Amino acid sequence: MGQGGESRRAQAYDGELGAAVALAQQGDESAFAVAYRIVQPGLLGYLRGLVGDDAEDVAADAWLEIARDLGRFAGDGAGFRGWTATIARHRALDHLRRRRVRPVAAALEPDVLDLPGPYSTHDQALESLSTERALALIRALPPDQAEAVLLRVVVGLDAPAAARILGKRPGAVRTAAHRGLRRIARELGVDGPASAGVTDDGPRTLGEST
Repeated sequence: MGQGGESRRAQAYDGELGAAVALAQQGDESAFAVAYRIVQPGLLGYLRGLVGDDAEDVAADAWLEIARDLGRFAGDGAGFRGWTATIARHRALDHLRRRRVRPVAAALEPDVLDLPGPYSTHDQALESLSTERALALIRALPPDQAEAVLLRVVVGLDAPAAARILGKRPGAVRTAAHRGLRRIARELGVDGPASAGVTDDGPRTLGEST
């Protein structure tokens, strides 16, 4: 897929989300359901990478907080995805502290790999193999790379938004995601100029997280 086409799809996706959020803030329950439908697959996939089989319970807690604090949110569709991911990550870390365990990767729902994304390396890597193989490769990444890839590819955040969530610099997030995707691409035999391009400093490049 071309990067231009994917970028337009992502922009349209965020436009729909932003409109739904604005209506939901005015009390439109059906609009909140639309926002949930758009955000939940990526959010759940991200949480599965952090807390494994407990992802649905953590997501439910996160959505309770999202609904409660929706009136405080100010921003567009992309901002809403970042805001919800931040809340979900806090709930996941609270959950892990209660369990006193480190984050563990678990199976992602197959549909999270079908979300819009403007990244050519993601297209070449993840579309070149079965869902099971893709999930196994993501789970095999070092934790910082896995979370960066999850936030950039699964949740669909740009590097600055992902960096704010992780408490890191955007360049560090770009590097971790770049390394993770390059590692996946090497496993698939598609490592080349397209994957090298994710190190660019533009807002649509993939990032890293160390």
